[in-house]
Amino acid sequence: MNWTDLDNWIVITGIFSALSCAILGNFMVLRRLSMMGDAISHAVLPGLAAAFLLSGSRDSITMFAGAAVVGILTAIFTDIIHRLGKVEESASMGVVFTTLFALGLIMIVKGADAVDLDPGCVLYGAIELVPLDTKTVFGIPVPRAVIALATVLIINLLFVIIFYKELKISSFDPDLATTVGANALWMHFMLMTLVAITTVASFESVGSILVIAMLIVPAATAYLITEQLRTMIIVSLLIAELSAILGHCGALTLPRLWGFSDTSTAGMIAVASGAIFFLTLFLSPKHGIVFKSIKRFWTFLKISREDILGLLYRLSELKFPNDVRFDSNLFSKVTGSGAFMYHAAILSLKLERKVIAEKNDYKLTNLGKKSAASLIRSHRLWESYLYKYLNIPIDHLHFSAERFEHVTDAKMQEQLSLGTESPTQDPHGKNIPE
Repeated sequence: MNWTDLDNWIVITGIFSALSCAILGNFMVLRRLSMMGDAISHAVLPGLAAAFLLSGSRDSITMFAGAAVVGILTAIFTDIIHRLGKVEESASMGVVFTTLFALGLIMIVKGADAVDLDPGCVLYGAIELVPLDTKTVFGIPVPRAVIALATVLIINLLFVIIFYKELKISSFDPDLATTVGANALWMHFMLMTLVAITTVASFESVGSILVIAMLIVPAATAYLITEQLRTMIIVSLLIAELSAILGHCGALTLPRLWGFSDTSTAGMIAVASGAIFFLTLFLSPKHGIVFKSIKRFWTFLKISREDILGLLYRLSELKFPNDVRFDSNLFSKVTGSGAFMYHAAILSLKLERKVIAEKNDYKLTNLGKKSAASLIRSHRLWESYLYKYLNIPIDHLHFSAERFEHVTDAKMQEQLSLGTESPTQDPHGKNIPE
């Protein structure tokens, strides 16, 4: 991989574009307006086309003005259709942005011969060509796109820093925000305006189709990692920056594995951000699929272990315990769990020396009897409590108490005992272990 100064500017452009989108994307995700970002990124096309046709140039200020107007109109039209037409919000977004996007495409195609306008650039971006259009700043040739994106990034950062409290309140509770003096509607339309401006600034780099990935995916990824807004913003910015770097590196290296010279950097940035999202979706400590599965397995294993201890204890209370053999069939019949969880729980209890195998059967050890007695005590205290205070029928007590026995610690057990006047027998007449 041959890295040049052009690659440096491409990566810088991608980073500025990704950061500009990601910082606003956090509030789009929190407000459940991800589709609105997509709608604006498509709907600003008629604003761009109108600015081109009216001015005959690609002046940034004119483009920003046209995009901002259409971006605000998109939010207004969506809100009007949603409220007055009583159309579901996502459906109203779909109506508005598809109509405006189609209108923009028609205007672009009609004006493409008259002005320097490339529909492909608008749709897919041309970040590889950005370093060729430069402007001298302090004697250094700097791509115009970098200057525009840096300006937009600074504006977005200032907006979030200055109005952080208002944005936070209005994102979680618009009614409360209005009550305390933060105009939620004004904050909404300011955010939509900046989204429209950021979208236009990113057109030349990543295009209207891919800008939504930069707007939503880093924020959605950060949302899987943390529940603190400040941390979420910082993490999303780091993910956006990493996506831009990995995207360009991937565009230079990965296609060669399949015999191609290179591919679209903008597309690879979106792919990189998506890859990071799915990696986080699987491995996030709090919301990741893998860790959730592991946590769910350990929870089921804990319940199965305690169910086995409870069943063995109850069998030991029978007059003829040898008439009943404890195995996976009995366990599945009583608890509804499968054979796999039974064998995993048995193995775990054997390793902890709480059960031992005797003639194809299992018995409690002294340590196991102690743990089982504590569980049975919790269960029967709950039966006593539910019967005394909630008047639950006796034939329903077992299944109700079974839900609580697995989450009852020693302190709660003591409170249950005091609340039921330290009974020695449960409502069924069975002894409550000391």
